[in-house]
Amino acid sequence: MKILRATFIILLVSTVVVGCCAIGKNQAHQPLEADSLDKLVEGKTTATDVCTIFGAPEQVVKLSNGNAYIYTRSVDKGTAVWLLIVSFGNYDKQDDRIVFFFDNENILTHYGVSFNADKASYGFPF
Repeated sequence: MKILRATFIILLVSTVVVGCCAIGKNQAHQPLEADSLDKLVEGKTTATDVCTIFGAPEQVVKLSNGNAYIYTRSVDKGTAVWLLIVSFGNYDKQDDRIVFFFDNENILTHYGVSFNADKASYGFPF
């Protein structure tokens, strides 16, 4: 009887403890190099120059006084733990983004940057 009871307890504990763990990472688009911004001169650099350095933009927005070219890169990292009854998860997505603004003659007027993609992190889901 003691062996049956011990076996039952071991099976019960192992069933509750046994689970699954997952770690994932996803990157969208090529990295955006901050050093490449040094090659740009506001008032002189053209849209063609920007496309030569950074490639085709992800999005082109028509503005009343020109265009905006948007470049993005994202990094997603996630972790999850599944136990018998309970599941826990953590998901972090961070982006790099550069927006170039051009006048009606396609000359760079200014740009804005945000580099956060490398800050995406794995974390404990609880």
